[in-house]
Amino acid sequence: MQISANNPDRKTWLHVDKNSDFPIQNIPFGVFLTRDDIITIGTRIGDTAIDLGALHQLGYFNDIPLTDDIFLQDTLNDFIADGRKTWRAVRNRIAEIFDAENDILKDNKQHKEIVLFRLDEIEMQLPVLIGDYTDFYSSIEHATNVGAMFRDPENALLPNWLHIPVGYHGRSSSIIPSGIPIHRPQGQTLPPDATEPVFGPSKFVDFELEMGFITTDANDLGEPIPANEAEEYIFGLVLFNDWSARDIQSWEYVPLGPFLSKNFASSMSPWIVTLDALEPFRVQGPKPVKAQMPYLQTKGKKSFDINLEVAIQPKTAKETVVCHSNFKYMYWNMSQQLAHHTINGCPVNSGDLMGSGTISGPTPDSLGSMLELTWRGSKPITLKDGTERKFINDYDTVIMRGYCENDGTRIGFGEVKTELLPVFKPKKK
Repeated sequence: MQISANNPDRKTWLHVDKNSDFPIQNIPFGVFLTRDDIITIGTRIGDTAIDLGALHQLGYFNDIPLTDDIFLQDTLNDFIADGRKTWRAVRNRIAEIFDAENDILKDNKQHKEIVLFRLDEIEMQLPVLIGDYTDFYSSIEHATNVGAMFRDPENALLPNWLHIPVGYHGRSSSIIPSGIPIHRPQGQTLPPDATEPVFGPSKFVDFELEMGFITTDANDLGEPIPANEAEEYIFGLVLFNDWSARDIQSWEYVPLGPFLSKNFASSMSPWIVTLDALEPFRVQGPKPVKAQMPYLQTKGKKSFDINLEVAIQPKTAKETVVCHSNFKYMYWNMSQQLAHHTINGCPVNSGDLMGSGTISGPTPDSLGSMLELTWRGSKPITLKDGTERKFINDYDTVIMRGYCENDGTRIGFGEVKTELLPVFKPKKK
């Protein structure tokens, strides 16, 4: 089935700003609460949210084999489980419905009042029920920088790094949508020159600029997914801020890796941009430094040219952009990550989330964490209001944005925006 929704010449009868992340060629999927307190699955074109549950009930998807309640649920999991053929058919139909040349819905005032919402009339929710979450460590620049900081700069990469997409299993219960504030975590840290740990708030709370991809039901227990088939099981991507407490992490990560330093919060953008929508923005990833095992070898362009930025906004000041990076810098691509994740027979389910790992590039302004941007706090960043940051302060808001653009077409992810609050204090009874 062709991806007619990607037609770059298609116009829509809905209003779309020139530099919108959500032209009719995007058609992402999300879950939102409507003005009537009804939760529904929807999409977005420009600044208009579209209730797909209502659209389906009104008969606009009648010739696509969908269950009656597929869009009336509070997560996208079942829709994602239907597979790529269904995703593509639904996106293509949405593009037809809102095409500038199609008057069927455009001229139906009653239907439009039921289906269309302004953004200020809805409240975005977490789009999937995330059963499992895996975080990778797949940027060679990031891994090299961290290795140089904490180990021998001449041997910054550990011996396994160029052979496998390194990853660990995170905590799905603390993954939140954009707009939900988080609290500064507490835990054990080892102060400089100390021999015994202390307990208290993390002093080095950091962001990690990542992308996340959402999978569908992919394999049975014991069945690996071949690298060159992996994209069939990837629904789409989101922006992902995998928050870190660096001082807690440095004390706890040996021998089993991150724990409390990572599981206190991760923030994701609410609209899932499909792999189909990103098709025009494919690029080659970095060339392997070492030969990769056959099960990790891929053919064709498996990376995507996604421009990324991170801004820090103090409570009473304007934001300052501190990072410009790109998803194409990732050494290990999504297909390799999914193939490696399942080579031992680990099953992957609909709604699982895979984090890319921190995305850092080759230039000083493309480093995807404060740990790198300030080089462990030794080179503070000055914000627009004149204050300095080594890491993230209480009441700072971290904003991540991402978009693709070529030949006049822009496909974006919107933003993921999270405020860091002080340590949680129970209310007095």
